[in-house]
Amino acid sequence: MVVLVTGAANGLGAGIVEALLALGARVALADVNERAMEATRARLDPSGARTLGVVADVAEDAAVAGFVSAAVAAFERVDALVNNAGVIVMGRALEEGRDQFDFQFAVNVSGLFTCCKAAARQFIVQRTGGAIVNIASNAGKVGFPAMAGYNASKAAVISLTRTLAAEWAPHRINVNAVCPGSVATPMLREVAEFLSGQTGLSADQHFSQMVPAQLERHIQPIEVGRVVAFLLSDEAEIIRGQSINVDGGETPY
Repeated sequence: MVVLVTGAANGLGAGIVEALLALGARVALADVNERAMEATRARLDPSGARTLGVVADVAEDAAVAGFVSAAVAAFERVDALVNNAGVIVMGRALEEGRDQFDFQFAVNVSGLFTCCKAAARQFIVQRTGGAIVNIASNAGKVGFPAMAGYNASKAAVISLTRTLAAEWAPHRINVNAVCPGSVATPMLREVAEFLSGQTGLSADQHFSQMVPAQLERHIQPIEVGRVVAFLLSDEAEIIRGQSINVDGGETPY
């Protein structure tokens, strides 16, 4: 299996790549941070034989097209896509500017949609079908304070996932999403750092408290990666258009 993974340089993206490589997949990584992406490739695939790294901003259509083309040139086909690239801008809704709101939608929604279409076109050309997993968030279901743009963008991903699953089913393209929460990533650290500026607690204190009550620990990126890998497999064919919580039981629906 050849899988495209966006936002693959570190955090959740790197965990997804690790899980896929463990199952024997070949993976094309895309990220704007070339140095971090190459460090992840060196750590997870020392020979470099099973991975490809492409510097690409998903908010740019030409970059997305180039990413898919590079993967096909390297591996001769594409079987699956994981849309992990995402950004967050913390701030109270009354203070969130239009540019900040639009930036989150440009990456988290429009960029994701562009990647979905590029992958789907490749699947159709190949006549092989394919699978897509979009990384949404439990924030798209809950609506956390000080994250209006991010919450709304992830809710849009959940809706878009349902639409694409229905529309592309005749092409044998399966589309699902996962909704992580409390994963030990740099993004969660960003949230903790913002909260520390609003309270008397340090960022480390906030981060340590941001765990699912049922688990009493942070979720690790590779744990989400293993769920993603399953959703990309043939065994998940009957799961379609779903946005599955991978947040340790925190979100009730």
